[in-house]
Amino acid sequence: MLNDKKLKITSPSFENNYMMPKKHTGFGEDISPAFKIENMSHKAVSIAIIMDDLDVVFSNEYNHWCIWNIPKTNEIAENIPYGKTVPILGNAVQGVGYGKNRYRRPKQPIFIRNIHRYIFRIFILDTFIDLDSNSNKDDLMKAMSGHILQEGSITGKYKR
Repeated sequence: MLNDKKLKITSPSFENNYMMPKKHTGFGEDISPAFKIENMSHKAVSIAIIMDDLDVVFSNEYNHWCIWNIPKTNEIAENIPYGKTVPILGNAVQGVGYGKNRYRRPKQPIFIRNIHRYIFRIFILDTFIDLDSNSNKDDLMKAMSGHILQEGSITGKYKR
């Protein structure tokens, strides 16, 4: 059940609907951006993040990253380590997005010349999610059903 408070998501890495710095792409350091979360429900237990490319030709959305069981916090640092679990984030779990258990950056092939939009959806949950790291975005969405207190997003753009 969604909370009435409007969740506010910002990033010190980029402004909403503006270009993402190269360091957050496959042409740079390939590191996840930082996030700030405001107006979080006092009932929050954990956080999940899903990153999708909104402009892939063969799909409405293409999942690049999913991570869940981040303990309640107002700031998530950039450069979340690769791996199925993330000890520095309370053993948060990174599922399979874009074929890997990690942040998978914007990196359009040479033949793609248009700007792509990458949406980072942040979910505030009333529980920790019981899913293993072989799970994907669809599995996570099903597991979160009925546990989402709030949802917010920020969109970054990138062009090769």
